[in-house]
Amino acid sequence: MPVRQESLFEQWLAPLFRTFLLDEKAMRAFAQRIDWAAACDRLTNPTLSYPDYYQQHNFHGIKGGYLTQSAAVTYDPITQYVLPPGETLVRQAVVGAIQGQPRRILDLGCGTGSTTLLLKQAFPTAEVIGLDLSPYMLAVAEVKAQDAGLSIVWRHGQAEQTGFPAAAFDVVTASLLFHETPPAIAQAILRECHRLVTVGGQCLILDGNQPTLRQTDWLNNLFEEPYIRDYAAGSVDAWMGAAGFGAVRTHNVWWLNQLTTGVKAIAATERDGRSPAWAADDAEWAMG
Repeated sequence: MPVRQESLFEQWLAPLFRTFLLDEKAMRAFAQRIDWAAACDRLTNPTLSYPDYYQQHNFHGIKGGYLTQSAAVTYDPITQYVLPPGETLVRQAVVGAIQGQPRRILDLGCGTGSTTLLLKQAFPTAEVIGLDLSPYMLAVAEVKAQDAGLSIVWRHGQAEQTGFPAAAFDVVTASLLFHETPPAIAQAILRECHRLVTVGGQCLILDGNQPTLRQTDWLNNLFEEPYIRDYAAGSVDAWMGAAGFGAVRTHNVWWLNQLTTGVKAIAATERDGRSPAWAADDAEWAMG
C-alpha cells in the first residue's frame, strides 16, 4: 500500500498557521462551549449513511476529514486567511446576487454556517435552512447562530439527496462545496437543486474559479483537496445547464472564486411578468 505523503499545507502552512495566525487559546475556549456528544446526538440523522467520497479521504490534512471536532473548530480560523480579499466579502457575493425577497432558502453544504448566517441576516423574515454532512460542523454553526441571535434550522444530510419535497425553496445555495466533491456528485447536487427550487427561483453556486485553478496548478498542491483538479477541469455553467437551469451566468468573485447563478425555467402559464414566481403578490404564498 502506498504511503500517504503530507500535503504542502501540512508541511509548510500548518506550522505557520499554528505558530503565528491561529489563536489556540480562543479555539480551545470555543470548543469547550460545546457539549460535542450531546450536540452530535441531537443533530445527527440516524438514517444517514455517509457516502464513500466523503469518508474515504482526508480534507485539509485532517485525518477523518470533516467528521471530526478538530475540523469543525479550525475551519473558520483558517478560512478567514484563505479567501482573499476577505471571507465575508467573498461569501457576500451569494447574498448580493439573490433577486427579490425569498420566503425559503436552503444552504447546501453549509459547514459552520458562515454563508447561512449572512443569508438570514440579509433576509430576516425568510425561513433559512443549513444542511451539511458533518454533525460537528453543524454543532459549530448552531452556536454561531445562537451568538448572533439568528433563528436558523440545521439539518444533517446529503446535498445530492436532501429528502426535502420538490419545489420547497425559492433559493438554493452552495458555497465552497463543489470542489470538495467528485464532479458526478456536483452534477447530482445540481439536479437536486433543480428539483428543490420553485419555478422562477434561483440556484447560486460559489466556489473556486475554475479557469484560475486550471492555470495555477500550484494552488491545488497547497491543500489536501482530493477532488479539486477534477472540479477545475469541469464547468459549473455546463453542469447547471444540464441540470435544467436557464439564464446561467458565471461571474468572477475577485480572482480565486466564481459565482454561478441559474433560474428554474418559468412555465408558459407563469410568463406574465411576475418573475420570480415567489414575487410578493403571489397568491399561493400569500395564503401560506
